[in-house]
Parts: sequence; structure tokens; C-alpha cells
Amino acid sequence: MAAPHPVRHPGAGRRRARDTPKGRQIGDDARVEIAALLGGRDRRRDLLIEHLHLIQDAHGRIPTALLAALAEAMKLSFAEVFETATFYAHFDVTDTDPPVQIRVCDSLPCAMAGAAALAAAIAAGTPARLQKVPCVGRCDQAPVAVVGQNAIARATASAVLVALADGQTRADLPGTIDYAAYVAAGGYGLLRTVRDEGVAREAVLTALDGAQLRGKGGAGFPTGRKWRTVAAQPGPRLMAVNADEGEPGTFKDHYHLRSDPHRFLEGMLIAAEVVGISAIYIYLRDEYPDLRAMLNAEIAKLPPGGPPIHLRRGAGAYICGEESAMIESIEGKRGLPRNKPPFVFQRGLFGRPTLVNNVETLLWVRDIVERGPEWWRAQGRNGSTGMISFSVSGRVRHPGVKLAPAGITLRQLVDEFCGGMAPGHTLRAYLPGGASGGILPASLADVPMDYGTLEQYGCFIGSAAVVVLSDQDDLRAAALNLMQFFRHESCGQCTPCRVGTAKAAELMAQPEWDVDLLDELSAVMRDASICGLGQAAPNPWLSLLRHFPEEFAR
Repeated sequence: MAAPHPVRHPGAGRRRARDTPKGRQIGDDARVEIAALLGGRDRRRDLLIEHLHLIQDAHGRIPTALLAALAEAMKLSFAEVFETATFYAHFDVTDTDPPVQIRVCDSLPCAMAGAAALAAAIAAGTPARLQKVPCVGRCDQAPVAVVGQNAIARATASAVLVALADGQTRADLPGTIDYAAYVAAGGYGLLRTVRDEGVAREAVLTALDGAQLRGKGGAGFPTGRKWRTVAAQPGPRLMAVNADEGEPGTFKDHYHLRSDPHRFLEGMLIAAEVVGISAIYIYLRDEYPDLRAMLNAEIAKLPPGGPPIHLRRGAGAYICGEESAMIESIEGKRGLPRNKPPFVFQRGLFGRPTLVNNVETLLWVRDIVERGPEWWRAQGRNGSTGMISFSVSGRVRHPGVKLAPAGITLRQLVDEFCGGMAPGHTLRAYLPGGASGGILPASLADVPMDYGTLEQYGCFIGSAAVVVLSDQDDLRAAALNLMQFFRHESCGQCTPCRVGTAKAAELMAQPEWDVDLLDELSAVMRDASICGLGQAAPNPWLSLLRHFPEEFAR
């Protein structure tokens, strides 16, 4: 006999109605606070990172309730806002941890100056939350600690603890040439000529071509050719200025913007006129709050008539120094490098043709046009042309930004511009181009430093971040420090870089290096990584294997 069918009651099998709506709930307090923080600001998607900074600045962290309320206010999904916030090191998304109050730089120049001991002494003296961070762009003043947003040069534990207790405010920028002083010395005259006389635009391009000015951001692409290429694209055209110098050992942008910001701004506005730019976006690294405040004030004084200028704030991601990753970040997204083609000059910011230049490149435009390309070409040495802003740190008597002839040798740079080696130190090695530029021995200290002169030795000049090491430095420890930086800063988008940097750091931390496996890793990373980070990350260990075989004959 078949079993009777069960009796079905009305409503049986139906899912019980929820007591609350689906998804993360947003409280009224969070909505009110986000509305107050945003005020009359636009809720556009590209302003997401700017709005995240408002929360981070107000709380020292980003509570998830406010993250959800921001997503609602901007009509974005919580997942989209969360993935952007957690990508950047300067956004601390947490509901439980106290805010980070002290950051200690542990990149190579600061590590050489005792950053580990500094961090240990600070931790022993306060319960405040401390974090070790990559380069903060003041390598000539190592070691550096940051309390809140206030950088403390040549930091000691006692100075950091005093600043923490006193709530030390940011220092002014001494020696900055402001708008009035710059105009009084003839500033913006060339810009007026370019705006009033269209024929002068071709004269500017001719001067840049004649000077053979190359981009100072690392790749060294001819500036005049780049401007012509972008100008040939259909409008509207945009401009993105890369002021996000995150390469360990690099601090030249901070120096130039602090001392002579309007020389850079005039060069930027001349570029906009020549190329036909509709809007300009300056991407400034978040570690420079002093410069951000100053630039906002000085940009407001600029003569009318140019394209709108938007000053955008980075959020602690070295990868955003790569031009397409920077563009993604300006658009309010994670800083993931784009596959190419299309190239950014074809389809860059907001899908429009985009001119990308860095600060130092634009800084020289006025001088080259007014003094003539012959003046610029005469500045170089050893067959090179022009000048380079070398960021020099490490074991020299007088570190800092040195405006020196292109083609100068390391030995000449140290002896003529840095006062020689630091007392008690003998030159053993140097980095000619920051973390990614490789490591050269003292025996190659007489090789000219310029684009194209170092590649035969497995190195390159890049952003001209020169870190000098001595006979008292552990080169394997230095190479490991650089690899740990790349591991931390890999965006994670491609496996060769994400896994390769982590595996390389693990191998390099061992007493004996597995050279064969490191060689295999370097080949894969160079061939298959999407962008220059993964492609250049093997340079530190490859340099040691090539130039310092004694390190592996122990």
C-alpha cells in the first residue's frame, strides 16, 4: 500500500520573509556623518579615493559602517568601494584596531641609517600603534618617521615620542618661491606668449626637439615627440602629471615642488597650450601633505584662461607610478596597470588621449625655450646632453638632490657634489636608478650615468635615485630589502610578479641562495609580467650574481 501523501499546510515550502532587508545595513548616524564629510562635493565615481581620504583623515581609519554609507551616497556597490579602499596602504579599513599613529620607513636608505633599531625603540616607549612602511620620499634625511602626517627627519625615538605627545603640526615650507615672487622674476611671460601667439607653439616643440629633452620619470622618452604624438590624436585630450615618486631613494619631485613650484606649473600649462589639453590632473603622492596644501594655495593664484587643474591625492601604492595604473587611480579605482595596446596617448584617462609627464620634465620647459636648446645640450658630460636631478642618499657626506650634468660618473657626483664619502666609509657599490635600477660595484664608478649608458651592465638610470653603499654594508641584505619592497608593492594582478616577488624574497632570506631557481624566476618575471615592476624586480639579485660573485663564494 502506497504511503499517504503528507498533508501540506498553507504557506508550506515558502521561504520565511526576512525581518530586515538584504545586504549590509546602514545606520542613520553613518549616513549623517558621510553627508557632512562630503558636503557639497560631487559624488562622481572618479572622486571615490578623494572621499575615502576624508574618512581616513577624520578617524585615522575607515570604519565599515562609513564605507557602506559612502557606497550608498555614491551609488556604488559596497564590494566596489571595499576593494578600492583595501587596495591602498594608506586606507586602514577596520572596526577594531586603533589608528596607526607612527610610521617608520624601512626602505633601503632608512634601513642603512638604523630604521629597525628606531622602530624597536619607539615601540618600547609607547603603546601607540606603529607600522613599518615603504619609502616616504625623504631619503636624504634618513631615518624618517611619520607621526600622523608629520615627517620627522633624522628621527630619534625621543623626537618621535615628543611629537606624538605634543601633536606636532606640519612645518611650513621655507624658501618656496610663491606666485608673486615668481611673476616678479619674469615668470609666466612665456606662457602668455604661447597663449597669445599660436605660432610660438611650434617654436616650443622645435626647442624641445633641438634640446633632445627626455622624460625624467624613468623611461626617458623624447619629450617633444611625445607632445606631438598626443597633439595628433582627436580631442578632447587630457593631461596627467605623475608626482607620485615612490621609488626608494627618489625625492627630487619633493625638492623641486617645495622650492620652485611655479616653474613646474608654468611648464605644465605651456604643455597644455601646445598639445591642446582640455583638463589637467596632478597625481601627488600622499606622503607629501605639505606640498598638497601649498599647491592648492598656489594653483588658486594662477592667471585665468587655462584648462581646469585637478590636484589628486595618491594613497600609498608604488604601482601607481606606472602611468596606466596612475590613470586608473585618478579614475577612483584600484591602481592596476592596463594591458597595452591601446597606449595611454591613444586611450588614457577617461578613455581620452592623454599626455603623461612627470614633474622634472615640465620643470625644464621654460628654461629650454628661453635659453635655447644649445644651452641645454651644453650642460652634459661624456657625450650626454642636459642636466639630471640626482636624488643621492646613503654613505655620502652631503646627501640631497644634486642638479648635475647628464653623463656624470658616480665618482664625480660623490666627490664634486656630495663632499665625498661619509667619514669612515669606502665606496663598495651603488644603485644608479633606485630599487629597480640594479646595483653596480665600485669598479664601475667611472661609467657615465645617463639613459643608455648603464644597460650593458644590467642596470639603468631610471629616476636617477642614487643610493651609495660602502664597505660596511651587507649587499645581500640590501638586495633582500629591495625585493621585500617589490613583494609588498606588487599589485597582485599578474601571477609572475605576485608569486615571483614573494618566492624571490623567501629564497633571498636563506643563508644560501638557490641561484638556479632565482635565474628561472627572473626569466619568467621579465617575460610574463604585465608592467615594469615585475620586469625590473629581479635586477637586485641579478646584479649581485653578475658583479659580486664573492658574495656567493662563502
